[in-house]
Amino acid sequence: MNQTFNNKLMVGELSEVDKVAFYKKTYAHVAGGVLVFILFEYLLLQSETVVQFALSMTEGWRWLIMLGGFMFITNYAEGMALKTPDKNKQYLAYGLYILAEAFIFVPLIYIAAFTMETGLEILNQAAIVTLSLFSGLSAIVLVTKKDFSFLKAGLTVGFFIAIGLIIAGSLFGFNLGLWFSVGMCLLAGGSILYQTSNLVNKYSNDEYIPAALGLFASLMLLFWYILRIFMSRD
Repeated sequence: MNQTFNNKLMVGELSEVDKVAFYKKTYAHVAGGVLVFILFEYLLLQSETVVQFALSMTEGWRWLIMLGGFMFITNYAEGMALKTPDKNKQYLAYGLYILAEAFIFVPLIYIAAFTMETGLEILNQAAIVTLSLFSGLSAIVLVTKKDFSFLKAGLTVGFFIAIGLIIAGSLFGFNLGLWFSVGMCLLAGGSILYQTSNLVNKYSNDEYIPAALGLFASLMLLFWYILRIFMSRD
C-alpha cells in the first residue's frame, strides 16, 4: 500500500498529455454529477411526502438543522473521497453528496418550477448563466495556469461570515436579501477558481473523483444563489 502511495504523482508533475487526460476525467465526472443531480431531483420532486418535508425544513431553526445535516454529509463525503484509494467508495461518497445536494435543492426548485409563472424559464436561465460562469472561471485557471491557492484564507473568512448571517437570519427572521446572494455568488466564483487551481496543486493523478466533487460543490453553490437572484426578479 505504501509503495503504491509513494508512486503517485501530483498533477503538476505530470506531462501535458497526462494533465489533459486528468482534466478530461475530472470534468467528465463533474458533468456526470450534474446529470445524476437532475435525475435525483426529478425523483425527489415526484414524492409529495419528500417535497412537503423539505419545505417544512426551510422554516426558522429547522433550516439550521437542515444546513447542519448538509454540512455534516459534505464533510463526510469529501473526507471519504480523499482518504480512500478505493474507487467504489469514492463513487459512493460522490453519489451521497449529490443526493444531499438534490434534497437541499428540493424547496428552491419546487417553488421556482411549480409556484412561479415563469419558473421553468428562470431555471433554464439560471442554469445557463451558472454553466457559463463556471466554464469561464475554470478556463481562466487552466489557460493562465495561475495558482489561486491564496484565496483559501479569504474564502474561509467569507464562508464563516455567511454562515453567521444565515444563522442570524434564521433565528431572528430577517431576509438576507439580494446583496447577500450577490456576495455568495462572488464567494462561489472564488471557490471555483480555488478548486480549479487545486486540480494541479492538491490532487494526485488518480484523484479525479474527489477533484470532481470539489468542483461540483462550488458549481452547485453558484447555481443556488444565481437561481435565488433570478427568482427575486420575478
